[in-house]
Amino acid sequence: MRRMARRFWSLPIPVLLLALLSGSVGCGSAPREDPVLRLSAEESLAEGKRLLAEEEYQEARKYLEHAFEVEPNSVAGREALLLAADALYLAGGNQNLIQAEAKYRDFLNRFPTSDRAAYAQYQIGNALFERMEKPDRDQTRTHEALEAFRELIRVYPANEHATKAEEKIDEIRARLAEHEFYVAHFYFRYGLPRATVSRLNYLLENYPEYPQLDEVYYYLGRAHARMGDQEEATDWFDRLREEYPGSELLAEIPDDEMPGDETDESSEEDAR
Repeated sequence: MRRMARRFWSLPIPVLLLALLSGSVGCGSAPREDPVLRLSAEESLAEGKRLLAEEEYQEARKYLEHAFEVEPNSVAGREALLLAADALYLAGGNQNLIQAEAKYRDFLNRFPTSDRAAYAQYQIGNALFERMEKPDRDQTRTHEALEAFRELIRVYPANEHATKAEEKIDEIRARLAEHEFYVAHFYFRYGLPRATVSRLNYLLENYPEYPQLDEVYYYLGRAHARMGDQEEATDWFDRLREEYPGSELLAEIPDDEMPGDETDESSEEDAR
């Protein structure tokens, strides 16, 4: 050691100074330990809950995720995982909702018998519900949300969240019905009466509660008339008059809509 020390101090002064400065800079730039890592699961959970109550969602996640990582199978760890998912859900935004859904699913996979399992399933549905597209867009996420809420009702029929899920399902079905009508109207506008009829019949069969049935009857009548089926068209117009005597569409029924040449349409494209 003495020999190494003598050799060090025998270096030229510029080299010696550079070595000393390098050492001091290196020591000064050493990364500090994250204080969150020093906390126990209980301490980190408590701080995460405090920040969550103050709507500091991103900061709360650090503490909640640490609490789960420290003791993933403890009572504190389970609660922290669920609250971390809540923090992501409450923060909102597409990416946060995707991560929230993943955490809720992780909770269910790890703790399927937990008394909070129904809540986690409900929140999976909500995370999908918040990402649903408008009726004129793809409805894949809407169908996924519908299945998530149906799964909640199937597995936890007596849970308080099952009632809330029923209300969400009503909203989702209204969105899907509106999508079907939008597609049918698109077909009608572009001269595809057979596809229009097919889509509207599907709407009536699957969403009989659709609130704008007068519009469905009206376009069924118009589409059948364009297909040359005047008798069927008249039946739909008569039904519109009988069931919706106050509908504004009554004034738009053509007095003498004659059957026209059917537009060539070999199949209905899948627009969902």
